[in-house]
Amino acid sequence: MPTESGAGSAVDAALAAVDDGYTLDLARRLVRIPSVYRPGDPRGNETEAAALVADELRRLDLVVRVEDAAPGRPNVIADLAGSSAGPILIFEGHTDVVTEGEAADWSVPPFGAEIRDGRLYGRGSADMKAGVAAAIGAVRALRDAGTRLSGTVRLAVVADEEGMMAGIKAFIRNGWAEGAAGAIICEPEENAICLVQKGGIRALARFRGRMAHGAMPKSGRNPIPAAAAFVREAGSLEARYVTRHGRHAFLGEPSVTPTLLRAGEPAQLNVMHADAVVGLDIRTIPGQEHAAICADLAAAAAESAAAAGCTAELEVIEERPWTETDPSTPVAVAVAEACRRVQGRPPRFAGVPGATDGTFLHAWARVPIVTIGPGDVTIPHQVDEFVRVAEIAEACRIYAAAACRFLGGEWPTR
Repeated sequence: MPTESGAGSAVDAALAAVDDGYTLDLARRLVRIPSVYRPGDPRGNETEAAALVADELRRLDLVVRVEDAAPGRPNVIADLAGSSAGPILIFEGHTDVVTEGEAADWSVPPFGAEIRDGRLYGRGSADMKAGVAAAIGAVRALRDAGTRLSGTVRLAVVADEEGMMAGIKAFIRNGWAEGAAGAIICEPEENAICLVQKGGIRALARFRGRMAHGAMPKSGRNPIPAAAAFVREAGSLEARYVTRHGRHAFLGEPSVTPTLLRAGEPAQLNVMHADAVVGLDIRTIPGQEHAAICADLAAAAAESAAAAGCTAELEVIEERPWTETDPSTPVAVAVAEACRRVQGRPPRFAGVPGATDGTFLHAWARVPIVTIGPGDVTIPHQVDEFVRVAEIAEACRIYAAAACRFLGGEWPTR
């Protein structure tokens, strides 16, 4: 049990110990760090943000470890230890953010962390420095309340989620997911419970013809018509998948989206280049088989190339499985009861439209995941990104209550 007097009193004490001012201040300090990964820029990466997180966790007397997922791209791992015999609950977040784009397009400084009308503005405010701050604030509350856990809360604040997810992959490879019985992914979902998330495939279809003068095209083989035909076939495949798998209640329809079309480097208008490339972003829903989709794409590329007298090759850059967590899984039950307790209503369920670090915790480490955190699901990567201050406070309480429930046993919810 989490305290001598029972789990119910433990969650009461933990919720009472949440300090909204501390959590908001930490979120603002994180937003002020422009942790966009820019090689060679000492401020344009995750190092400074990771250092802030590590220092903060050391001040909480946690056992903190900092490991590079890639050179100069640190992960921060910290444990709030309870019973060594108990399970591990992971709170997971990332320090990197996407580019702010043109600062002139913002109505506020993109790294100013300004608060206006109950909203914290800035790049990364929702995605996902508010979630990281809320998780740290929850651990601080558990510590300050003297909560005795029957297991360990492990904070994983990693690098490179916005790229190839090198941070969470290194976290798993280095053994930090071993013994974990559940993970809460603190991504912006308006504090709704997400038990499903889309899968993703990133692929390049490369078409090879024969270079020629633009005035004498018949002396070569133009790969562009092959690429154009493949784009049409991609649309046909999407329609086929929608017909076959329908619309998921929380994730919507599967998609096959061409995102890149390039021919020749450097481009010259009087040259028929030998190469053309089509980039694809495929999003999948539960029930779809990624291997079958890749086979379909390879066949479509080969047929399109053959019709144009070219050759084709499909390269899969990254493959991220869709995930689905059973609502009866202990971590899902814990989060649902925490939401009911904190929000004072039945929990709201939703789905994650993209992949998260939780994708690999689920697929590689077989850790059940729940994604829930502060911030509108539609706001990440936009100008004037923001998160509601009230949602940060609410998320912090949900995380603290969920940890008590998951690592402490039953407590009354009504």
